[in-house]
Amino acid sequence: MIFQDFFQYFDIWDAVESGLYYAIVGFYFLIFAYFLLMRFRTSKKLYWFYFSLLFLFLAIGRVFFIVYNFYAPELDVSMSNLELLGLMMIFYRFATFFTWMGISCLMGVFGTLILSPIAEIKNSEKGVKRFLRQKNVKITLKICLIVFPIIVGILALALSDALFMDPNLRDQYNPLFELDLTFFGYPTGRFVLNFILLPLMVLIIPFLFVYLALKTFGVLRRSYALNAIGFFIYFSGRITQGVLVGFPHVRAILPPLLILLSLLIIVIANNYEQLR
Repeated sequence: MIFQDFFQYFDIWDAVESGLYYAIVGFYFLIFAYFLLMRFRTSKKLYWFYFSLLFLFLAIGRVFFIVYNFYAPELDVSMSNLELLGLMMIFYRFATFFTWMGISCLMGVFGTLILSPIAEIKNSEKGVKRFLRQKNVKITLKICLIVFPIIVGILALALSDALFMDPNLRDQYNPLFELDLTFFGYPTGRFVLNFILLPLMVLIIPFLFVYLALKTFGVLRRSYALNAIGFFIYFSGRITQGVLVGFPHVRAILPPLLILLSLLIIVIANNYEQLR
């Protein structure tokens, strides 16, 4: 086969999967440009600024993941195992860092929606709600929501490989390397990032859009509802990418197609009307 003439590990299904992710990266950049130039430039609303940067960071992170998953392993003919393992961990760290930068922007979207005047209709003047209505409190909460994912991303760059290395990579390139305490086969850092912090940070967004859809009417309700559907499908695509490890043919097609579908729905949702 043509792939075997140039690659050791890259096969036809890798070509299909990587090609779909190239399309996703292109879509990310188009959405970034649209929200930044057509929405934020005309409205000056931070909601659209955060939304645009979200897709820029997701695009950059996905590029690093493409190299990490599909092309870096081919370098084992020209690099030692230790050098290649170190290089792949660099790609993984940068991919994780930019993904968390995107999550930081997603938290900016969350803060803008939940702590904005439109979300404060009929708020009580007593207790916690009154406290949260204070301007300084709202600003502090928004900053914390944005800064926390940035700190996580920086930690992903700075902490030891023993916390984040894929056990399969360790077994293949450096079996003597000792990973940190593992949970369900994952080292501590990787487990905490992928199965605790990431779900907590991102799953709140589609539920927030569901809540806002139930509280609003007309065009705005449809916009919020479609955003919720889009983000649910997007995270479903990301989840199935990890679940279908034992089914390479399905894994090459289903997750990226779900992500592409979700991006299309999100674009349609945000074409209804600029959020006020």
